[in-house]
Amino acid sequence: MRMRLRSAAAALLLLASGMASVAGAATPTTVPDTIEQRVAACIACHGREGATTNAGYFPRLAGKPAGYLFNQLVSFRDGRRFNSDMTYMVQHLSDDYLREMAEYFAGLDLPYPPISPLSDAKPEVLERGRVLALQGDAERRLPACVQCHGAALTGVQPATPGLLGLPRLYVASQLGAWLTNDRHAVAPDCMAEVGRRMWTSDVNAVASWLATQPMPANTKAVASLPAPMPIACGGTSK
Repeated sequence: MRMRLRSAAAALLLLASGMASVAGAATPTTVPDTIEQRVAACIACHGREGATTNAGYFPRLAGKPAGYLFNQLVSFRDGRRFNSDMTYMVQHLSDDYLREMAEYFAGLDLPYPPISPLSDAKPEVLERGRVLALQGDAERRLPACVQCHGAALTGVQPATPGLLGLPRLYVASQLGAWLTNDRHAVAPDCMAEVGRRMWTSDVNAVASWLATQPMPANTKAVASLPAPMPIACGGTSK
């Protein structure tokens, strides 16, 4: 009799402990609703706090103009820019949500890492890139990068990005996407016009030269350009 009572008691204890485990497992984990938590997925590719190096592929997010970052997120969501991972993450997010993310990264004031040298960049290629970036090519109606992205190439508020501190592969791929009509913006699509006037050798030259340039002391986007843009530009969001 005692053995049966002990066995029954043990069975009840096991049952009770099992039910407690199930109840504990059913308790949902509380995730803090903070902007840091919301942008955690971005860090996997863009680096901690969105500050990548100029090596690799993924672009830096920290310190970019908020309007530019917002426009790009909207373009990924609405199909004007194409990247399956980016589209998957933002396709169901509202404008307000995307704007909050953009403002978070734009507000990060982080130092830029040292520039990684490009051992395979030939001097004549770098020189061609320098000329295109600083002077353009009037014969082919190619404006200089500095005419739209600022004299220091650090961008212009509210929505023109800086071009320094970015991976060569990323810059080349984006220029190539404009050239091949695989990336779009709201009309007038100025970069599509520029891209169609470039040769593939120009793309490599500009991307290589930009990737080798040191950051200026002031890395922030300027408030405005000293002269009107040489080409009409609509932006990337509706």
